[in-house]
Amino acid sequence: MAHTPVNHPARPVYRAIGGLTGLYLVAFGAIGIIASAGNEVFAQDDTQVLGQGTNLGFSVVSVLLGIVVLAGTAIGRNIDVMINQWLAYALMAISLAGLAFIQTEANIFNFSIFTVIALMVAGLVLLMVGMYGKVGTNEEQEAWQKARLVL
Repeated sequence: MAHTPVNHPARPVYRAIGGLTGLYLVAFGAIGIIASAGNEVFAQDDTQVLGQGTNLGFSVVSVLLGIVVLAGTAIGRNIDVMINQWLAYALMAISLAGLAFIQTEANIFNFSIFTVIALMVAGLVLLMVGMYGKVGTNEEQEAWQKARLVL
């Protein structure tokens, strides 16, 4: 039994929000690549993009993650739901790891507290999008509605 809504009426809105989140990751990464061009891949300097600390390594990771989110959004068919949920957990784990290492030499992605907050928000948004974007048959929707009424 599914624990997330099936055929939610606002799923096109959630899908658009997921696409915008992917677009943000791509834009942040692309601007970060431009801003950190010429630096070492994992430089720990004062490079900032959109108020967030970054370096060439994290900018490339952001572009790749954003492209994956955008590809999932374009494909749809519940592939976007799976991609959004897994990447949401990954972004939240990366942001928590960044928070743990923010004041140490292990801060390989040059995170600032604003980077941690932005990644956590992006992860939470993708998790919400993944939970409410599921598409299914009418039978699956009815089964979910019945299970919901029992609770």
